[in-house]
Amino acid sequence: MNIGVLTGGGDCPGLNAVLRAVTRKAVDVKSDKVFGFYDAWDGVLEQRYLQLTTDAVRGILPRGGTILGTRRGSPFDMPDGVDRVKKTFSDLKLDALIVIGGNGSLTVASKMYEQFSLPMIGIPKTIDNDVVGTDATFGFQTAVQIATDAIDRLHTTAESHDRVMVVEVMGRDAGWIALQAGIAGGATAIVVPEVPFDIDELSLIVRKRHERGRYASVVVVAEGAKPKPGTLKMPMRIDDIYGREKLGDIAHVIAPEISARTGFESRVVQLGHIQRGGTPTSYDRVLSTRFGLAAVDAAHDKAFGEMVVLKCGAIARANMAVTAGQTRTIDLELFADVAATFFG
Repeated sequence: MNIGVLTGGGDCPGLNAVLRAVTRKAVDVKSDKVFGFYDAWDGVLEQRYLQLTTDAVRGILPRGGTILGTRRGSPFDMPDGVDRVKKTFSDLKLDALIVIGGNGSLTVASKMYEQFSLPMIGIPKTIDNDVVGTDATFGFQTAVQIATDAIDRLHTTAESHDRVMVVEVMGRDAGWIALQAGIAGGATAIVVPEVPFDIDELSLIVRKRHERGRYASVVVVAEGAKPKPGTLKMPMRIDDIYGREKLGDIAHVIAPEISARTGFESRVVQLGHIQRGGTPTSYDRVLSTRFGLAAVDAAHDKAFGEMVVLKCGAIARANMAVTAGQTRTIDLELFADVAATFFG
């Protein structure tokens, strides 16, 4: 077979591990040819690619990022995009395209298959862990570990100065990183997009903690968190080039409001893209490898329109269409029954 592969959307620890696994299984075991497209769908549209061989993927297992590069965007964004994708399939005689991406990339791949019968296989990735159809995405565990390590360090400096540390982590529509890193790091409170917060209630949690003699607090906030309507004035919305609201300032709104209500000094720590970068954890390396191997098997089984997923610890397959326009949000019972028990 001639198999194409691309990495789409935001970068994520484990992408190179997937590329390595796809290449080793396809080339060494199946005697396939593998074309790695540069810069996501742009590489497909422009026929910019690297033929992936065993030598090309040697040593990339522990590397963060992606050797192919990645961008956002879709062939559907341009009038002749689909025709150009079809031409690439024809010119390179592609039998399948493996799309490694999050909700956006997988939605595009699903539409390509459903509407134009182009042979697509999906691999779910995102540090946000918000892809519907899989129990976990690779990259998430690494991001949680990075955030947890940061929270551990912030506890000591917060205690030294009797401060409230408001730690902002990634999570536009789903608060998985905030939830799990907050639980693991012993956060004073956790704020997630799925549960609108009341700034007065949040400040009360901090005040009660200090009244018990704990003179430091760490509040973990997902970047997409929003207040209950009418409880807090928010800055005017600004959209990015993709029409999505620019995020990254909610901690700067929350911290001074907590200070004003409690009298305690607050500081903001935004982890930002450090959560995406660097070496993947051993868990993510293994999950990425399993996904990559399974995707090649799916291509040979002609399981087009499907993605490889993790279900109860086993690798399975699911229709990519389940991801379209959907977001896998946090387990609210985990938030209410576990995390909230330790608030304060």
